[in-house]
Amino acid sequence: MGSQIVDTSDFYVGLKFKWQDGIWEIVEYDHHKMGRGGAVVRTKLRNVDSGSIVENSFRPGEKFERVIYEDKPAQFSYMDGEDYVFMDHATYDQMTITKKTLGDAVNYLVDDIEVKIKFYEGRIMGIELPKSVVLTVVDTSPSFKGDTVTGGGKPATVSTGIVVTVPVFVETGEKIVVDTRTGLYLERAK
Repeated sequence: MGSQIVDTSDFYVGLKFKWQDGIWEIVEYDHHKMGRGGAVVRTKLRNVDSGSIVENSFRPGEKFERVIYEDKPAQFSYMDGEDYVFMDHATYDQMTITKKTLGDAVNYLVDDIEVKIKFYEGRIMGIELPKSVVLTVVDTSPSFKGDTVTGGGKPATVSTGIVVTVPVFVETGEKIVVDTRTGLYLERAK
């Protein structure tokens, strides 16, 4: 694994590249035409190390070194204080990852979940979650007779602590499927 050269025409949300002595991930981008035929690519970028967000405009055709992560399949084992411990499937080694490195992924970590740990030059950069995860509703208001499903919903706190909007018929104690990319309710778990 390593890197390859990309230019602004290759940009997509999630692309990681080297810029200004750091690794940056594209959060948003927009090809913007200006008067007299000029154009810029406006971006919102997140620094992978610090998490800070910056906005920057690039000239079309500017070249960058794309960062490609190496994936290692692993399984979430347990929490150790504020840190999260994963087991490498190939070696059975345990790897500890901080909450800061995991970012929003901590909202979807349940026992024994299968993930891909992302490495770059020997450093853990984060994890890739499955597209959805089953979470248990630990608190939501009860539904009552006369509730109608009109596209609305109600807030439900799930086992990992986040709040998900669920249909009114979902009750405390039920297991639901949540999209890890959007945080949205998908369906009741089967």
